[in-house]
Amino acid sequence: MRELPRIEIDGRTVMDGEEPVFILGPCVMESEEFVWRMARALKEIANELGIRWVFKASYDKANRTSHSSFRGTDCHEGCQVLGEIGKQLQVPVTTDVHSPEEADIAAEFVDILQIPAFLCRQTDLIERAARTGRVVNVKKGQFLAPWDVEAIAEKLRYFGNERFFFTERGASFGYNNLVADMRSLHWIREAGSRIVFDATHSVQRPGGEGTRSGGDRKLAPVLARAAVAAGCDGVFIETHFNPDEALSDGPNQIPIDQLKTLLVTLVELHRVSRMSVLNSLCSL
Repeated sequence: MRELPRIEIDGRTVMDGEEPVFILGPCVMESEEFVWRMARALKEIANELGIRWVFKASYDKANRTSHSSFRGTDCHEGCQVLGEIGKQLQVPVTTDVHSPEEADIAAEFVDILQIPAFLCRQTDLIERAARTGRVVNVKKGQFLAPWDVEAIAEKLRYFGNERFFFTERGASFGYNNLVADMRSLHWIREAGSRIVFDATHSVQRPGGEGTRSGGDRKLAPVLARAAVAAGCDGVFIETHFNPDEALSDGPNQIPIDQLKTLLVTLVELHRVSRMSVLNSLCSL
């Protein structure tokens, strides 16, 4: 088994297995005022709980089901806002990029470049993201087996980047449905990569409502608890003040007023799970 990397940003530990990291934020930047409100609200929760966290928001939802759906803003403009949020609130920020050119722009402002699931095998995008020197988060495609991500890991290492992790977001299961296999978390870690579980998109029903995707946000906390108990390095959760009015992925997002209770549970589950593993190792 390859040794799991310790991931740091500006001298601060983000991911080392000692504590879970939570990637939190809305699906899309609905407006500059909205994203600042979300960031400040999440900062307050994170400070109260003393958790490791990363703020997440997409400047552009490039893979909307319908051409008429809200997408977001310009890459440069959106990333500038995220960069300012990171500086003022002293929190790492992340966003997804869709082309090599966007990777270069985003790398000027954000700490973690996220490669979307549908683009996870695009070598030019992987190479450009890796060469920026930023931490890279690759969403595992719904069409990949857990062991398939090792080829992506080798690409990242070949292009000079050891600071990366993967995010499990479920696998396609028939039509308009996904299933989350918790074994994936173990296999990806066993192969030597850090792994985060996406509780939001694992409950998505892609294209399930015809002109948009559906989902069941009630199941997101269930899968998040299972993933932490199974042994992941962190959890990705999209949240919103009022998910029913969200401009993207509303059915999957957790209302922010329910988030703190869930995070407390996940932190405690991680502590118990890690203690159980350590006790097992000591008894060998």
